[in-house]
Amino acid sequence: MNKIKKNKYKEKIYSIACIFLIIDQIIKLLVRVKMNLLDSISIIPSFFSLYYVENEGAAFSILQNKTILLIVIGILCLYMMAKYIEKEQQYTKITLISLGIIIGGMIGNLIDRLLYQKVTDYLSFTIFDYNFPVFNLADIGITVGVVLFVLDNIIQEIKERKIKF
Repeated sequence: MNKIKKNKYKEKIYSIACIFLIIDQIIKLLVRVKMNLLDSISIIPSFFSLYYVENEGAAFSILQNKTILLIVIGILCLYMMAKYIEKEQQYTKITLISLGIIIGGMIGNLIDRLLYQKVTDYLSFTIFDYNFPVFNLADIGITVGVVLFVLDNIIQEIKERKIKF
């Protein structure tokens, strides 16, 4: 693959990351400015609400009060992803999108940890009387991005093996 095409892929990935990051940070800013901590706004009664909490840990509140560790892990993951992007030669559209939203989400939560030592969460769902842990757009980007990335790589591997047989 020539260098121009590879740079175009990188540009698309990082553009998606920037757009996702900006949206994430705007929403978090609105939540912090317009709501008080622990305020809740019901959107769909008994199912979905905006609920402003601050999480000093990671997903599902694991690693509470380990901000420095979470910052280091985030930076290391971003570094490894940048190395992967630099090394990889081909990307599907799904891989471009998934890498972009993963990076945008990781940077969004990293910014929160660096500025506030905690992450702003606000999406709250109750499903069959179970209160799912509160999360944010960055968390969605990371989770959905990883799932899409893995599935796309599995599909590409299956396609390559079929061609080789």
